[in-house]
Amino acid sequence: MTKSGGTPGLRLMQAIAGGERGGAEAFFVRLATALKRAGVEQHILVRRGRPWIADIRAGGLQPIELPFGDWADFSTRRAFGREISAFKPHVVLTWMNRASHLCPNTVSGHDFVHAARLGGYYNLKYYRSCDHLIGNTEGLERYIKDQGWPANRAHYIANFVSADRAPASARSEFSTPGDAPLILALGRLHSNKAFDLLLKALVDLPQAFAWIAGEGPLKHELQSLAQKLGVEERLRFLGWRDDVAALLAAADVLVCPSRIEPLGNVVIEAWAHGTPVVAAAAAGPASLIASGETGLLVPLEDAPALATSIRTLIDNPSLAARLAESGRNAYEENFTEAAIVRRYLDFFEQVRA
Repeated sequence: MTKSGGTPGLRLMQAIAGGERGGAEAFFVRLATALKRAGVEQHILVRRGRPWIADIRAGGLQPIELPFGDWADFSTRRAFGREISAFKPHVVLTWMNRASHLCPNTVSGHDFVHAARLGGYYNLKYYRSCDHLIGNTEGLERYIKDQGWPANRAHYIANFVSADRAPASARSEFSTPGDAPLILALGRLHSNKAFDLLLKALVDLPQAFAWIAGEGPLKHELQSLAQKLGVEERLRFLGWRDDVAALLAAADVLVCPSRIEPLGNVVIEAWAHGTPVVAAAAAGPASLIASGETGLLVPLEDAPALATSIRTLIDNPSLAARLAESGRNAYEENFTEAAIVRRYLDFFEQVRA
């Protein structure tokens, strides 16, 4: 049973295949454990062997691990059906392509509503069996409708992030001077994240240091570029980090240079922790940030403009503080755990009815 104000008697199944690490996986853990705290009865299916499963268990849930293999993984589809039959959920919420595709269309003896959550501009062919689709940005909701999906079955529910503060990471841990302007970037080392542009911007910011927290296939390529540009001595690759709050507390500016970014969860994280933001105007950050009010937006693929905006915040502490305060207000109004959990509970109640 849910707590007062929730959805009484709701049984929710969630399923995610997911990668080793990533923003979607991190938010899945946050949402599942937040719904647990809200009193929702849940049954969780996850891809076997993922490191974040331990975080789900730490949140008081006991997930079932399935193979979630290729698109013709009939063993997972059958097991998925058995779990639905046993748990009898009112709603099955699947995450991204694979779990949505492998969810059975029907289960004998039990009716359920199948909703899927999209965190990107995915091909909707994987969602043909779904009753409802959720996009985590207004742009994704529009995209879903533009693909011919019925408007009354397309929904927007944003992500939330934790605002729990942490002591700032010691700059000495990463051989960074205490008085140097510090730029932080978070994300997978992938072309979409455009960290190459940040490195080029760093050339024009000779006093600044940059920390990039994330893992991915482009690490060696980015290291080579940093050496070529002559910025490697002011650049630190931190790898995957679970202490984002501490990193944000240490940084002067959060930079999101992405050339493709459907949401820009890092923007919301920076807002929650009072760190000013400079972002390229990809779809997600452009929909979140009011440039000059809650952050600074620059054109895509424009390293000089990125450097100029970063320098503007470094050279104008009062402006940086004002943007950070406005960003924090935007977080409080729209992206807290309480607000987003309430929206999900309202959605489940709506579609269950």
